[in-house]
Order: sequence, then structure tokens, then C-alpha cells
Amino acid sequence: MGRRNSTHVSDFILMGLTDSEEIQLVLFTLFLLIYLITVLLNAGMMLIIHLDLQLHTPMYFFLSHLSFLDLSYSTVITPKTLQNLLTSTKYISYLNCFTQMNCFIFLSATECFLLSSMAYDRYVAICNPLHYPVVMSTRRCCSLVFGSYFIGFMDSFVNVLCMSRLDFCDSNIIHHFFCETPPILALSCTDTQDIEITISTFAGSTLVVSLTTISVSYVSILSTILKITSTSGKRKAFSTCASHLLGVTIFYSTLIFTYLKPSKYYSLRKDQVASVFYTIVIPMLNPLLYSLRNKEVKNALIRVMQKRKCSKQLK
Repeated sequence: MGRRNSTHVSDFILMGLTDSEEIQLVLFTLFLLIYLITVLLNAGMMLIIHLDLQLHTPMYFFLSHLSFLDLSYSTVITPKTLQNLLTSTKYISYLNCFTQMNCFIFLSATECFLLSSMAYDRYVAICNPLHYPVVMSTRRCCSLVFGSYFIGFMDSFVNVLCMSRLDFCDSNIIHHFFCETPPILALSCTDTQDIEITISTFAGSTLVVSLTTISVSYVSILSTILKITSTSGKRKAFSTCASHLLGVTIFYSTLIFTYLKPSKYYSLRKDQVASVFYTIVIPMLNPLLYSLRNKEVKNALIRVMQKRKCSKQLK
């Protein structure tokens, strides 16, 4: 009991990405710009999907939740990162640190299975189009989304149970720009082998199951597309899932690099770069991937703007 009291810390220090004040100012400007674009694009995507009735389809139902998740976990990480880039005191309380870490795990695990649901939606749309309205019913879509959030909650809950067993002896300095699992495990003086195995098992299961679902879906989609005789038909079928496939590739490659490797291969600089990418950059990229190449979203934006213009004229 005495040992636990002596090793308890009330706060941590986030060392951030660099000690150089000039680079910190550049990063602050860059990250602030990215965050503002992220908020604008994701909030805009959710608003357009909500306002335009033609986008009330399963694909855009999932996409609205993807925008919500991207906006949420960018907001969990970026504001604190921006604050630390401008201040010399980079403290974060013990409670806020673990809240940030577990919120991030909840949101990222949820996104893994939401991306799986989106892949399944594209599989049904391309491989079984005649039964699409029946298979992807409102009830089925809501169940898939609820299941994604529930699995994310369970992953986060397991992480809470594991990380609450840690003690911190010699240092409270986190060599990272936010409270992420690997650097906190490296900071602990507790034997973390069992905790690492448990966390890796759940994180690995989340990644493997969701990635397997996506892979099987896209193998079936590719097989169906290759059977289409016309070039225009192949191009149209592939264009419906190209953005999702690119987003999945970027998201999973950075997560796998960070979480599915033993702690002895932990590299601070490489993990920080990967973390910047999936916490700050990807939430901005997703709405760009799904909107810039998507005529339906562009047309919906035009319809919403025209509708608003007409309502102003009537007033």
C-alpha cells in the first residue's frame, strides 16, 4: 500500500514533438490550419448529409458517423497539442491524460468497425444490388453503427482496467505530444508484460477482425468488377469504393505500425510521425477523399445552397 502511494503522480509533462521554438511556431500554425479545415469539412459533411434528403442512404449514414468520429478524436488531441506548442508549461493532469487516452482508443476502435461496415455496404451495393434495399435496411445500418460504438467502448474499458494497474516511479515525463498507450507503458515502473499482452490482444483483434472483413469485402467486390464486360461499368463500380479503399489503407497502415509491434521496437520519432498522421492529418483527409471525388456530395451542396438562397428570397 505504501509503495502505491509513493508512486502515485498527480500530473504528467507532455514533451511534445520538438524543443525548438521556431519549429513549434511552424507546427502550431500548420496544426491550427489543419484542425480548422478538419472542423469545417467534417461538420459541413454532417450538415449536408442531414439537410439533403437524397443523401439519406446507408452509405451516407455511415459517412456522417465517420465524420463525427474524425471530428471527435481530432478534438480530443489537437487543442491540447496546440496549447502545448505555445506554452512552456506542458502539464496535463493524471485524470485528463487517461481520459484523453481512453477517448482516443474508444473513437479509433469504433472507426475501425465503422470502416468495416462501410466496406460491407459497398459489397452489398456492388455484388448484390437487387437486394441492397432489403439487406441494408435502416435497422441493419443502425445495428452496425451501434455495434461499432459498443466494440469501441469495450476496447476502451479493457484499456482502463489495464492502465489503472500501472505505477510511475522515477519520471512523469511523457516523450510524446499526447497521452498514447505505448509511451505511457514505457514510462511505468510496473512489470507491463501482462498488460502489454492484454492490450495487444484486444487491439490486435480489433484490427485483424475489422481488416479481415474489409479485405473479404473488397476481394468479392474486385471479383465482381472483373466480371463486368463494359469499361464504363467497371469504372463506375470501382469509383464507388475507391475513396473508401484509399482511406482504409492510410488509416490502417498507421495504426498497425504503431500498435502491432512489441515495445522493444518502439521508436519515439517514427511513432510520433505516425501519430501525427492518424490523429491530426487523417481526420482532415477523410472528408476530402469522400467529397472531392464524389458528384453526389457536390450536387447535394449545390442543392442545399440553392434551397437556402430561395428561402431567403421568399422572406
